Amino acid sequence: MGLATSYAVWALSRSFAAFLASRVIGGISKGNVSLSTAIVADLGSPAARNQGMAVIGVAFSLAFTLGPMLGAVLSVELAPWFSLLFAISDMLFMFCFLPETLPREKRASSVALGFCAAANLLSPVALLRFAAVAQSQDPPAGDRLNSLRRLGLVYFLYLFLFSGLEYTLSFLTHQRFQFSSLQQGKMFFFIGLTMATVQGTYARRISPGKEVAAVKRAMLLLVPAFLLLGWGHSLPVLGLGLLLYSFAAAVVVPCLSSVVASYGSPGQKGTVMGTLRSLGALGRAVGPMVAASVYWLAGAQVCFTMCSGLFLIPYLLLRKLRHSAQTSKAE
Repeated sequence: MGLATSYAVWALSRSFAAFLASRVIGGISKGNVSLSTAIVADLGSPAARNQGMAVIGVAFSLAFTLGPMLGAVLSVELAPWFSLLFAISDMLFMFCFLPETLPREKRASSVALGFCAAANLLSPVALLRFAAVAQSQDPPAGDRLNSLRRLGLVYFLYLFLFSGLEYTLSFLTHQRFQFSSLQQGKMFFFIGLTMATVQGTYARRISPGKEVAAVKRAMLLLVPAFLLLGWGHSLPVLGLGLLLYSFAAAVVVPCLSSVVASYGSPGQKGTVMGTLRSLGALGRAVGPMVAASVYWLAGAQVCFTMCSGLFLIPYLLLRKLRHSAQTSKAE
């Protein structure tokens, strides 16, 4: 309903202030993906959770691929009305076909948040410590909580680095290959289509307990992927780098989400997944600013080389992670 309202305000806006208000309303309502992952986290079977997270990844990749192209085809006047139509259709679909996924006895109680509880959901330090989960009535045991925090740090570092390089990729292709907006659109279409294919075929079939190993392989794959992108001066090298980049990106987020979904009691899934997605949003907000600064100050090769090497940090953090398929099944 919030998103539908934001698109309606945008469609009817006649000033920049009104348009900005529509974006604020839309931003406040962006918890839908977090809630979708929390719904999938309610699934009892680890295998079902893996497939559910991969399906969300497929939907996200396809929408990210087709949405901007559709927006480019539509006129400025039609785009917000079309978005409003999609938002209302989505809302009606949920009202009619999406039931609550937890029985009433397992749902978290709806209570007003105090100042400390609200701070735990807003402070970056509290998010990294999963304070909202640690201070709940039934927090995970010490080792499990430490593993959850390590996973959250890995997720933040990954999206911090990945979103920064993804943001500067448009600069690189325009400077080095003189890509037009249309050519860059085709490039991101290729990326999204590859990610959706990998998520629909490979990622959704990763066995429970093997997700962390798959993420570690993907992290290592990102190192040569971004080195090829940063140093390549031909279209075949660019294509190979994009292929490796797309394959790795298709694996990391669904698998990490699936692993994190195994932590916490049934009533805590929303808090756990919401905290994880908040860490991802923080990484996506800060990463592009840092990467763009390095790109324009030191150049593409330094930026991509440095950031590709830094992917070894989340890889090493995962190597020390204590997580097994048995603990996932026990949850």
